[in-house]
Amino acid sequence: PWKMLAHSDDKMECYACHTSWTTSCGGCHLPIEANWKTDRHRYEGGATRNYATYNPQVLRDDIFMLGWRGASEGGKIAPVRSTSALVLSSTNSSRERIYVQQAPISASGYSSQAMNPHYPHTERKTETKACTDCHLAKSGDNNAIVAQTLGYGTQFINFAGLNAVVGTEKGISTVQVTEYDEPQAVIGSYLHRYAYPKWFAEHQARSRVLREASHLAGDVAGCVQMRGEYIYAAEGKRGFRVIDAASIANKGYSQKIVSAPYSPLGQNNRIASRNATCVALATTQPVHPARNQGDLMRKVNLEQPFLPIYNYAVITDAEEGLILVDINTFADGEFRNNNITRAATWNPDGKLNGARYITLAGETAYVTTPKALFIIDLGDPLKPRILSEVAYDDPRSIFVQFRYAFVTTRQGLEVLDVTHHDRVRRVPGAVVPLADAHGLTVARTYAYVANGAEGMAIVDLERPERPLLFKKWNADGALIDTRDVMIAATNASLFAYVADGRAGLKVVQLTSPSSQPNFYGFSPEPRPELIARYQTRAAALSLSRPLERDRAVDESGGQVAVFGRRGARPFNLREMQGMYLDERGEPWFVEDQEVR
Repeated sequence: PWKMLAHSDDKMECYACHTSWTTSCGGCHLPIEANWKTDRHRYEGGATRNYATYNPQVLRDDIFMLGWRGASEGGKIAPVRSTSALVLSSTNSSRERIYVQQAPISASGYSSQAMNPHYPHTERKTETKACTDCHLAKSGDNNAIVAQTLGYGTQFINFAGLNAVVGTEKGISTVQVTEYDEPQAVIGSYLHRYAYPKWFAEHQARSRVLREASHLAGDVAGCVQMRGEYIYAAEGKRGFRVIDAASIANKGYSQKIVSAPYSPLGQNNRIASRNATCVALATTQPVHPARNQGDLMRKVNLEQPFLPIYNYAVITDAEEGLILVDINTFADGEFRNNNITRAATWNPDGKLNGARYITLAGETAYVTTPKALFIIDLGDPLKPRILSEVAYDDPRSIFVQFRYAFVTTRQGLEVLDVTHHDRVRRVPGAVVPLADAHGLTVARTYAYVANGAEGMAIVDLERPERPLLFKKWNADGALIDTRDVMIAATNASLFAYVADGRAGLKVVQLTSPSSQPNFYGFSPEPRPELIARYQTRAAALSLSRPLERDRAVDESGGQVAVFGRRGARPFNLREMQGMYLDERGEPWFVEDQEVR
């Protein structure tokens, strides 16, 4: 009888629970080549001189997400998958790469890292989804799994691309870390060895040193973020700057990254401030909220509106506090209006003096100062309000995954329960002592922490309230001054990109078919190998976060990626909270039962 089941089929497709696995496309690269004649595949026929090959990059079966089907398809809860996470490149007839690995923006303004409700064809009686695939486990070991189910993404299949963008003490460097030809193997990697054996041997012969890089002089770049063809940078005394990187791989340009492609009189892409320390965007996926307006979007396409925070870059300044800047102009395709101004400056009673780092989780900002972490509501971005203030000993960086925030401090890595932003809870005893913890990334169940002179610390966070040090690793002494870590996937392998202070950029292969036979699992045990390095002109301090390929929605219920079926959408905040909070607003927990 239906009343004996956990869910009836009036609102949920039966295969939402009875699915064993779902394929997800983590992205494809379409390089368009001029002077490559081919037949058109469209109805008009004929020939074209521009040919695009289709190159899958990351295809996995360990990603499970839920969302709503459109009304025309029943309007029920169903599995969701990434189906068309494209990036595009184009080479003209002069062999100039006029744009490289650009993710398009959909007509509705959402990211083109498209999601779809999906019938996986893998339902069965056993090996199906259990209660803890969607709800909080009493054992406390599924925070990453539920984050994936809700569509937040897990930072595991993110796309770093051709170049790593590095913030240094004296400006910004972009370092080529992959081949451009397909497959775009990371230089020095397992795939590089077999796809390009000659180039791999040459790379080994030059002591694994990367050759291609570009530089733009500036001040201390404490935070950098590349999105689309622009790099957003917080540069200390020079303030906040938006840098043009459209020609980053174009042989027709001697200077690949520039402050402006023409006279500064034609645009104003800088916000002067006293000491800009960090910048955060609501998503690393290219979006354009201004497109998402009118009856065509609301009534015809049934699109959801953007949350207001997606219009802004949010900057921390050690003296001025929080600064918000509307950056929509950089997504409208019109270069003559690239003029930005402050939308808001906010520092109530000087509480944010010394602000040094910021990250966004939906409409919520997490800001570190020398003595505290502030959790700030940006639901109305121009009227911020403090939700919580948590005292810490020298908090440096923070990473949020679903119900927990992971904070690096003078003590090491500490865990904060942020289920309720207005009454957060420091988890007792959840501290991993580290000598000099700085930037970090949490990818599924592991945290990768830049640990100064001790290299990179890898922390097991399968049970966030009981973190365990998995490994301290310095590549036999090669990592000497680590400041930041970024995680991304290329083809079947996982990589860490490390800003190693005065030793520059390091590239680390974390999994490969040779080092980790279980590389296709949900969270395979990392086996780090140093595969490439580059000595930056000044100390490497920060790294641009990669393109988020499996993030459909943010922690506030704000849609990020386009859904390719009319009326289909991710869960909103109320629906998400119904999966893990009871009527009193408190977490509720489940245990799996064996199917007989």
